[in-house]
Amino acid sequence: MKVIFTEDVKGKGKKGEMKNVPDGYARNYLLKNNLAVEATGGNVKVLEAQKNKEKKLEQEELDEAKQLKEKLANIEVDIKAKSGDAGRLFGSITSKQIADELNKKHKIKMDKRKIELDSPIRALGYTDVPVKLHPEVTGIIKVHVTEVK
Repeated sequence: MKVIFTEDVKGKGKKGEMKNVPDGYARNYLLKNNLAVEATGGNVKVLEAQKNKEKKLEQEELDEAKQLKEKLANIEVDIKAKSGDAGRLFGSITSKQIADELNKKHKIKMDKRKIELDSPIRALGYTDVPVKLHPEVTGIIKVHVTEVK
């Protein structure tokens, strides 16, 4: 019997996949527990419509990420911090502080986990910080650390 999986079933198939399975297994387990539906013409069309909708949503997310990348390229985040001799900071600038400043000054909400700071910033000056906006899109934020007077 051909079925379309509505949920992941370990060892058998993933959600949205269409497979041939034994009739007894399909009727007594998959269909009974709503893990799959029979692959009729109507159900196949519904599956195709869902896949098209998901593709469209993914494309929209990618486009939004590209627009945000363009916007971030023109933005500079200024952060003030106390520093000692030779421009070394007392403490450091973390991705959370960068995300907070971005939200405060430029009204862009960014999850601190998307900001890929290898190690916290510990010196005055400009630093280019990569930001993972989408699995395929990485932007750059210019961070300017200045001294508090």
